[in-house]
Amino acid sequence: MNREIHEWHSPRLNKNMEIAVYGHFGFALLLLPTAAADYLEYERFQLIDALKPSIEAGKIKVFSINSINSEAWLNNRMHPRHKAMRHQQFNEYVENEVVPFIRTHTSADTPIITAGASLGALHAANMFFRRPDLFSGTIAMSGVYDLTAYTKGYYDEDVYFNSPCHYLPNLNDEAILNRLRNSGRIHLMSGSGAYEDPGASRNLSGILASKGINHHLDIWGEDIRHDWPTWRAMLPYVVEQKF
Repeated sequence: MNREIHEWHSPRLNKNMEIAVYGHFGFALLLLPTAAADYLEYERFQLIDALKPSIEAGKIKVFSINSINSEAWLNNRMHPRHKAMRHQQFNEYVENEVVPFIRTHTSADTPIITAGASLGALHAANMFFRRPDLFSGTIAMSGVYDLTAYTKGYYDEDVYFNSPCHYLPNLNDEAILNRLRNSGRIHLMSGSGAYEDPGASRNLSGILASKGINHHLDIWGEDIRHDWPTWRAMLPYVVEQKF
């Protein structure tokens, strides 16, 4: 399996940001880390190994990026307004730096599917819902899609526009809605076991349904907990069976 590590200084984040690339061909799978983890997290926890058959078959080319969660919502020493600003800078980094990088390593018309687990699921879903002109779908595992779960009571415009459960009910732009409705590549997944919150996925599913947005809600059993064995099972299953 081809593996490459790339790095550049991000002008939007004013820091060096790494990205790991796995494979040669296929649609682009953009992985967002959980919590405060880094671009190699999915490799360390063997999720890349679990995806290896699809990578080597040329079905997917995986791009795993760094998070800045420890510089935003997970930084308890930071003023909430500054957390929101840093979060928005991260969005701009992905949209204006990572997406062009993926395009140069695939093609202009290669679909980009965002994916992540836990806090990475919120980021993955949010990026797709905000910019369906850039991304073609999302695979969100074990997520909570209300950003205020992480903001400790803080709320402003940047929180609103990065919290799918807040802005999607009020989304009335038909151009954006039609892109979302026509995607057919929205997968919300959750277990029902320890530390999982399947209600969060069901809630987001209800919002999407109210907007006529086609999606797939997949709730697994009570033996499926919020942990890496769950995500090592979920992501390969979706990639292999649904794409």
